[in-house]
Amino acid sequence: MNRPSLPPDDLPSHLTIQVSEILLRQLEEVTKKSFFLTCNRMTRILLSSCHWYFQINSGILTLIMICHDMKSYRNIMRTVPQFVEKLKQFANQARITISSPLDQGIPWVLSIDDTLSEGDSTLS
Repeated sequence: MNRPSLPPDDLPSHLTIQVSEILLRQLEEVTKKSFFLTCNRMTRILLSSCHWYFQINSGILTLIMICHDMKSYRNIMRTVPQFVEKLKQFANQARITISSPLDQGIPWVLSIDDTLSEGDSTLS
């Protein structure tokens, strides 16, 4: 078992941790709404064809998309460069996770680095 390196008095209180988690969930929800509004009509339709949400973990914004069928999965995969450009408007560090329908592949994860040049949408 790992012991905290700080004395108990220096650790955040239980209430502070709970409030932080609530604020983080609210930030994720507001980011989702804002992201959707910045997308064009076709991208909004694509997003509506799958289950998607944002998650923030260790300061990294992650767009998670779960496709329900192969058609929506292929369409989402073709649109990845647009998602990359949109995510750059919301965070310096971001990821995209795209999951194909159940039992039809493994999730595809890529990181977006805001330091990329304007025309370069290299995925890592």
